[in-house]
Amino acid sequence: MPMERTSMKKAREVLRLKYEAQLSNTKIAASCNISRESVRHYVARAKAAGLSWPLPSSLDDSALEKALFPKEASACTVPLPDLKKVHQELKKKGVTLWLLWEEYKVLYPESFQYARFCELYRAFKTSLHPTMRQHHKAGEKVFVDFSGLTVPYIHKATGEVRKA
Repeated sequence: MPMERTSMKKAREVLRLKYEAQLSNTKIAASCNISRESVRHYVARAKAAGLSWPLPSSLDDSALEKALFPKEASACTVPLPDLKKVHQELKKKGVTLWLLWEEYKVLYPESFQYARFCELYRAFKTSLHPTMRQHHKAGEKVFVDFSGLTVPYIHKATGEVRKA
């Protein structure tokens, strides 16, 4: 579970209380108004970074943050799908998210599985503005909702196949 970062001033205070004042994680958490788990994470990260108390005077806040939270290398070497294009393609007749994922998978075989592809698309859709204002006078225009695909049916009297 990712820890929510607090200011480096608070991180310094956690380390000071832990190593200089020898307080327990519970007392440090109460003093700094953070969770015990956050105290534990800060202490563990400081140990992993090889930091000891007192911190060197040359270690400013940005250097401390880099030591406690080093940038992790991105594990993903495959480019993300173009979600704007995916959204536009889904508007076309007969196009499904599964079909678009299969096309993406052909280009990048080591890429995301379908569930992650859908998760990325759903996250993208939440960023879209869902409404469209249309100003018109009543009775002036007719709006028809059309799915695009037709359904064939057989006329009982003639036996002719028609499309609905």
